[in-house]
Formats: sequence, structure tokens, C-alpha cells
Amino acid sequence: MSELINKEGQTVPSVIWPTRVGDEWVQVNSDDIFKGRTVVLFSLPGAFTPTCSSTHLPRYNELAPVFKANGVDEIVCVSVNDTFVMNAWAADQEAQNIRMIADGNGEFTDGMGMLVDKADLCFGKRSWRYSMLVKDGVVEKMFIEPQKPGDPFEVSDADTMLNFINAEAELPKSAAVFTKPGCPFCARAKQDLKAAGIQFEEIVLGRDASTTSLRAITGRETVPQVYIGSELIGGSEELAAYLEDAS
Repeated sequence: MSELINKEGQTVPSVIWPTRVGDEWVQVNSDDIFKGRTVVLFSLPGAFTPTCSSTHLPRYNELAPVFKANGVDEIVCVSVNDTFVMNAWAADQEAQNIRMIADGNGEFTDGMGMLVDKADLCFGKRSWRYSMLVKDGVVEKMFIEPQKPGDPFEVSDADTMLNFINAEAELPKSAAVFTKPGCPFCARAKQDLKAAGIQFEEIVLGRDASTTSLRAITGRETVPQVYIGSELIGGSEELAAYLEDAS
């Protein structure tokens, strides 16, 4: 692999991405994304790949409100995949806070000097994993993963980027809620969490977990069961009391 070059202080490539939006093709111009705006971009080897799906994308999606509160206009995820794959991945990940860009021909990635050959995995040309802060089209900061075998994931994560932008930024509490379809108390708990501005992951019984898992984790058999941080809050009434005390 040729040495990857840090492009801080340089202008990002100007390219046009044919993007599928609904049933239509839309030409997305990179200039429209970057010019006059503050953008965090992270790039990764491929949609649906393990690290990208389990950590890289979800954490940026989770912290998007914090980035925006600290002056970031948009968060962009780039991968050398086609637009249909990127759209499917975004839907699968429920990554509504991230703009997904399919750099299918690798033009932007090549222009950034981050196009690498992953023929050993039958991936062909892909992006090396990196992140960058771009202001008015100019790269202010890049975090490039170290050049070593495999798929290192050490510095391009959301927390590292947020720490660079504002080391004192207040992080949201992690929250999760066990639910089941048709449960009115579950609906109330989710509504209360949203109203309080608390992002949460929903674990649906029968799809994501079983009653056995619920009992093993919470010690209870009824839903909803809400966790905030590492603390078991309990059901909808207990959640309402918790939120009232916290207000």
C-alpha cells in the first residue's frame, strides 16, 4: 500500500455523485455539501461490513445532535459502494442523522488519496478508513487509521472527532427500552423518552430478544423496561417519575 497523505489545509475534491432518491436519480454535487458549511465526513471500507455496522456508523448517528450543537452542519458517510447498497444500509441502520454518499467510482476517495486495493478480500478498490472536519470546503483536520494489516479502527471514530471539536461537549446518556408490539405502556415510554430528548435503542421482544433474555437482564417479565446509562429505570410509570425528578 502506498503511503496515505494527510490533506489538512487542502480543498476537498469537487465531484458529482449520481444518487438514487426514491424512484429518481438525483445528481449530488460535493460543492453543495461543503461550500460555506462545516461538515464532518467519515469514510469506511464498505456498507454492511462488521465494524462499520456495529460501531463506526451507529456512533456518529447517535452523536449527531451533539455535533450539531457544536457547530457542525452535517455529518456525511462515504463508501465506495453503489447508491442502492448505501440506501439499503442506511435503512437497515436507521441512520437518519447521516447523509450517506455512494462514491461508486471512487472519484472522491481517489481525490482524497484514500483509495486502496482490497483485492485480497475480493472487494476491489475501496476507501481506507478515515474521518475529517471540513470547513467551507477546506480540510481542517484528518484522522487517518494507521497503515497496518486488516481494518484498523483507532482514530476515525465519532468520539475522537467530537473531542477534537469540543473536548467539553456533553455526551448523551445511552438508553435502551425493551418493548413488544401493541403495548400501550411501551408506546408511552418511548414518547416520554423522545419528549425528554433522550435517544434510545428499542429492543423488541419476539424480534430482537426473548422473554428469557428480558428476565435474565432485568429480572422482570413485563414491558416496557427502560435502561438509562447502566441503571434500570423500570416501566413507564417509573420512567415518568425518573424524568420528573430529573427536570
